Amino acid sequence: MNLRWDDLKLFLAVHEQGSLSGAARELKLGQPTLSRRIAELEEAVGEALFVRQSQGVLLTAAGQKLLPAAQSMAEWANEAELRVKKQTYLPEGKVRIAAPPGIAYEVVAPLAAKIRQQYPKIQIGVLSAVEVLNLGRGEADLSLRSEKPTDSDLVCVDEVSSPMRVFVSKMYAANLPPHPGLADLDWICWAAPYDELRSNQELSAAIPNFKPAFASDDYIVQLAACKAGVGAMVLPQVLHHYAGLNELHKLQELDIDLGPNATGSLYLVCHKRHHRLPKVQLVMDFISKEFAGLR
Repeated sequence: MNLRWDDLKLFLAVHEQGSLSGAARELKLGQPTLSRRIAELEEAVGEALFVRQSQGVLLTAAGQKLLPAAQSMAEWANEAELRVKKQTYLPEGKVRIAAPPGIAYEVVAPLAAKIRQQYPKIQIGVLSAVEVLNLGRGEADLSLRSEKPTDSDLVCVDEVSSPMRVFVSKMYAANLPPHPGLADLDWICWAAPYDELRSNQELSAAIPNFKPAFASDDYIVQLAACKAGVGAMVLPQVLHHYAGLNELHKLQELDIDLGPNATGSLYLVCHKRHHRLPKVQLVMDFISKEFAGLR
């Protein structure tokens, strides 16, 4: 099977526009010509790539499989074009970073400002979720995750570890007994569907008849509750020092030992097909510098 880049560009245009008519307008092609070229591509692939509907098109399973490779080819074609046009050029384009909510909020969002100051043609897309996105399917360009990848197609670019510590507001701390223990605190935790996450499970194991005082499926809501004095949160100690939580969020660290296993790790992960793209390399370098500051 010999797939041509010109045909894959048409495939991407139809997917991005959501219809043959929209793609034809974007490409300045006649719709019959575009339909014929897509049909020829589907014949070369041996399967239908789109499901035609009255309101547009949707990718078939075969189309979903082809999409990441076509997107990568588009990225490389764009980089090649830029290099031909300019002997010296600044990387440009969109880089999507998947990150846990806390890291997205405390690290990635402020980092975007630093990147944009030096490289204004880089657009940062932050995909903040508890779930780990699939880099192989092109769901993101980079991933910050708490588990080291085992997939041979993924590259672990950098990593940082931190003790997990207990944080409360100053107002809440003022009303605690001297030398409080875990059971003396009102805990802020993850709500369903994330109530089985590690932090919830370890608190449940350490505190008899454990019941959270406050739970939310949103990290920002949890942090707001902690700032308001509702209770305590378990957070990576590096974020306390990195983001200045004591000043910015009026939180302070309690002297409570969570045990020798209370350590969190964060891994910077990239798919090997994106590893050498200049725009992705640039963002990886910025994140690695942030990791160095967190150590």
